[in-house]
Amino acid sequence: MSIVNFIRGTKVYQEAKEEGRLEGRLESQVKLVQKLLQKGLSIQEIADVLEIDIEEVRKIARE
Repeated sequence: MSIVNFIRGTKVYQEAKEEGRLEGRLESQVKLVQKLLQKGLSIQEIADVLEIDIEEVRKIARE
């Protein structure tokens, strides 16, 4: 087994990989919310379309 395969099999690696995925999704979601706000959609419409909590949309809108 190569060292790369060994590292990929560790719990720490898997957790870091998942954390990176979550961060990427969050960044994409923030950009999408910002674009939809610029297009004139309401906070409620964005929350409904993206199926996310309205408070999350409000938080992004304030940033």
